[in-house]
Amino acid sequence: MATATPRRAPAAPDQGRRAAAGDGDTAARILDVAEALIQVRGFNAFSYADIAAELDVTKASLHYHFASKAELGQALIDRYAYRFAQLLGGIGDATDGAAARLRAYASLYADVLRGRRMCLCGMLAAEHETLPAQIGEAVVAFFDMNEAWLTRVLERGRADGSLRFSGSARENARMLIDGLEGAMLVARPYGDLRRFQATARRLLAGFAPSPQAV
Repeated sequence: MATATPRRAPAAPDQGRRAAAGDGDTAARILDVAEALIQVRGFNAFSYADIAAELDVTKASLHYHFASKAELGQALIDRYAYRFAQLLGGIGDATDGAAARLRAYASLYADVLRGRRMCLCGMLAAEHETLPAQIGEAVVAFFDMNEAWLTRVLERGRADGSLRFSGSARENARMLIDGLEGAMLVARPYGDLRRFQATARRLLAGFAPSPQAV
């Protein structure tokens, strides 16, 4: 199968309509609170009233920065995807070898779960049928970005002999994303980070070229 076509890295996000007017700090704080609420409760389980109470501001102030919840959600995903892309770039710069990059990738998920949160786009994916269309499309684009990055890592690992797997790199990239997102979801009600980490290790061990490399 042909290599997955790399998507353009997400552009730096626009943090609200008023950020350019010098009020970007307030917009960033709104996004911070909204992101935490979604990662814990989900998109449909929070309102502007929750954010206003947390920041001790009026709902009118929130609408000044983000006219609608859909606009807020879009800004959140844009920012989350941009930051995640930066982290993936950092993995590429700081680690040598495909196996080390896969371990670092899995650690990104563990770090989120350690903070008693879920992947933002994983939470949104669970509510996909009830989301505004533009948010649903942005969630898919986020996972496509991850799939493309993992595909490239897997292809390079197969080429240099550091990884071994059957099927295409793209199929295995999808399996990794699905497995890590699912492991987060199941570990959450147990409050057990080690449960997630054990599953992640098993997923990654399946790419080892020999038992000695596990």
